[in-house]
Amino acid sequence: MSTAVSTAPEQSTARAGAVRSWKTPITLAVLAVFALLVFAIGAPGNEVTFRLSDPGDAIVLPPIVVFAPVMGWIGAVIMLAAAALAFVQVRAGRPVPGWLIAVFAVVFVAAFLSWIVGSARTPNVALYGLLAGSVTLAVPLIFGSLSGVLCERSGVINIAIEGQLLFGAFSAAVAGSLSGSAFVGLLAAAVGGVLVSLVLAVFSIKYLVNQVIVGVVLNVLVSGLTGFLFSTVLSADAETWNSPPRLPVISIPFLSDIPIIGPILFEQAIVGYLMYVAVAVIYIGLFHTKWGLRTRAVGEHPKAADTLGVKVNRMRFMNVSLAGVVAGLGGAFFTLVSVSSFGRDMTAGQGYIALAALIFGRWNPIGAFFAALLFGFATNLQYVLSFLGTPVPNQFLAMLPYIVTIFAVAGLVGRSRAPAANGVPYIKG
Repeated sequence: MSTAVSTAPEQSTARAGAVRSWKTPITLAVLAVFALLVFAIGAPGNEVTFRLSDPGDAIVLPPIVVFAPVMGWIGAVIMLAAAALAFVQVRAGRPVPGWLIAVFAVVFVAAFLSWIVGSARTPNVALYGLLAGSVTLAVPLIFGSLSGVLCERSGVINIAIEGQLLFGAFSAAVAGSLSGSAFVGLLAAAVGGVLVSLVLAVFSIKYLVNQVIVGVVLNVLVSGLTGFLFSTVLSADAETWNSPPRLPVISIPFLSDIPIIGPILFEQAIVGYLMYVAVAVIYIGLFHTKWGLRTRAVGEHPKAADTLGVKVNRMRFMNVSLAGVVAGLGGAFFTLVSVSSFGRDMTAGQGYIALAALIFGRWNPIGAFFAALLFGFATNLQYVLSFLGTPVPNQFLAMLPYIVTIFAVAGLVGRSRAPAANGVPYIKG
């Protein structure tokens, strides 16, 4: 009895220590000090103009004009306060709230934009274009991260997102070229993604091969296969094999004229609208339907799910195949929306960034959606800043999306936990 009483405080202390992770507060503190030195002390003495609309828009909004040093100092103070609050939260044994990280990120981006645009030859940027382009570039990342959510919530690690996106893009280009229909290409992209997923499912679920190894091998296989076919078939007769039509942009009347959010939400190709539908359907399905409950059960405790009559491996097989459909649609963006042709390894590692968005979003469709938007914003910012002529070297700008990925996953994600049975094959009995 005395032993139980004496060990209780020790167990409580251990539990309190277990939830303490200083990674997030330290990361916020480092970024806040960096912001103080660069965005505040090193701010250019210029006014920065953020345009919210074009003069020809149906609704014209006045631009936002800020003084770069003032914006830098205000942002640095807010970020230092947020970092201090994060330290207080962790010291008290509480996790850093998500809203605090979100506020920090928004303020950091605002201060960064004021600093870097203020340093450009023309300190003037179209904010609406920057945001709309970010959403467009995030489309394949969102589809890829949703594919990962479906797989990993079922207990199957999906490293093959890159291969699914790439083969979806290849299938869309070939089918669209041969049929002359972009919608046939879109359907073929979904089929291409499923084919890659079937290989992943067969080897990882049926034959119990290490899921990470299967995913990596699939990425290499798809890259080699599509590269070979591109060199030998598509390049030899591009007019027949590699000239797919583009999906038309569909503008919703009146709604697309709303400043800033109109072009983002209501002026998209069908792939863009499917992206919003996919996020909503997968979120509602995972957390508000019987299918979602069973999916999460086989990803967390497959033995218990099997005891209740759920066919674990069948459920995993079905969800991995569905994930292929989602990723394939994301691949169609490259060849039916972005450009009207297929190029060797044109996904350029975006499947891996989608995997990072999945982790940063804590295996939640909504979280993965916003994480992918962050990475899409970083990618678009690279192009916009190059066009403005900032003093930042082009090599650094090219690194920007990957730097954001590293900081987001390694520094801000905190003590996130993947589904308990993720990557663990299930053997009945």
